Amino acid sequence: MKTNSKEIKSIDDYINQFPDEIKSKLDTIRKTITKAAPKSIEVISYGMPAFKQNKVLVYFAVGKNHIGFYPTPNPIKVFSKELEGFKTSKGAIQFPLDKKIPLTLISKITKFRVKEDLEFNK
Repeated sequence: MKTNSKEIKSIDDYINQFPDEIKSKLDTIRKTITKAAPKSIEVISYGMPAFKQNKVLVYFAVGKNHIGFYPTPNPIKVFSKELEGFKTSKGAIQFPLDKKIPLTLISKITKFRVKEDLEFNK
């Protein structure tokens, strides 16, 4: 799906450009990340919604047939068993739009990233 990143200034702007069914999924992902990383702030980075503490923890974005979740490379390795049913690459996970979003897994990965971020910035 195409987005016009020049007009995207907030996560609300990003989410509101999509049909209701996708908006609902994005809102749920946003709430899940916010709950898992309550001290994070919302930003738009590389035209995507992102959550940041000292550095960006995670990003997410809508693709043609999926929602991409970008937690950086390390969680892809750490959670490899739980990610077996999903398409992954070095720092990305694809959640198909026609399937239930694994919110518990998103929460676990986000909490892992919070710990990594805090450890890295000690």
